Amino acid sequence: MITGDFAVVAEELEKRFGDFIAVNKISFSVEKGRIFGFLGPNGAGKSTTIKMLCGILTPTSGAGQVGGFDIRRESERIKENIGYMSQKFSLYDDLTVEENINFFSGIYRVPRSKKVSRKEWVLEMAGLKDFRHSRTAALASGWKQRLALGCAVLHEPPILFLDEPTSGVDPLSRRAFWDLIYEMTDKAVTVFVTTHYMEEAEYCDQLGMIYRGELIARGTPREMKTTYFTEQVIEVSCDCPAEAITTALEVPGVKNATLSGRGMHCVVEDDKAVGSALILALQAKGYTAREAIRVNPSLEDVFVSLIEKHDSNREELKEFSA
Repeated sequence: MITGDFAVVAEELEKRFGDFIAVNKISFSVEKGRIFGFLGPNGAGKSTTIKMLCGILTPTSGAGQVGGFDIRRESERIKENIGYMSQKFSLYDDLTVEENINFFSGIYRVPRSKKVSRKEWVLEMAGLKDFRHSRTAALASGWKQRLALGCAVLHEPPILFLDEPTSGVDPLSRRAFWDLIYEMTDKAVTVFVTTHYMEEAEYCDQLGMIYRGELIARGTPREMKTTYFTEQVIEVSCDCPAEAITTALEVPGVKNATLSGRGMHCVVEDDKAVGSALILALQAKGYTAREAIRVNPSLEDVFVSLIEKHDSNREELKEFSA
């Protein structure tokens, strides 16, 4: 088992529910004081993994440590040393803001001498000093999000698990929430966050991409775009890009096409040759296509490419085994 500078370690971690494999023997480690992003679509195994690491679910096989504690034998010690925030915020809507803080302060056994100061810190951090007596149900999702984060770190844990914390939150609140996460890491807190938002993945120090329960890539955002992606990407400016994608995919040399801003990103074999053909094909179908320029791949480009390769390999394996 790897220890030392790592806050979280997973080795061949697996979780089965009957015949269904939710998490398929994944291995990774997270350095202390870093933001580790677990990126993948809904149903990929992100929440199941986080629940095993937090001691909520028992792994079917494999091993892991969180904060130096074994996830099988020392789950209660792990729970004492982590903060956990789920996508539903884990708050009680019928309680007031202050009552929620008091409740979680008791759950996390915050020392009596610190309870008042930690409560005031949460209210200040969340911007809820003037709403401490308001029912939590009446808060906007962005304020609930901040309150939930504050409740999760009342006991000042060294490791923080955030499971889809920005799901359903508006972009401005999402950005403000990440500013708070950066403040946590400035205080040497390790943050393990699951997300399916590609733009959020750019904020992480390290990423793990999970798909169908398997870890298909791991590295920094920059490494993802260089090590795992060798194709070329062109950005095409055109009207009605959602409809134009069908035409783009029919052009020889276009491997994949996805929406990007007001245009589309196309993964191609040769940007110069395919770019010209792509513009002509779109114009022939009546689209106003203006230019096709080569750009650096986005994490979405990388993820889509990795998923396609993963599915292709699975199909080839099925055919070989048949």
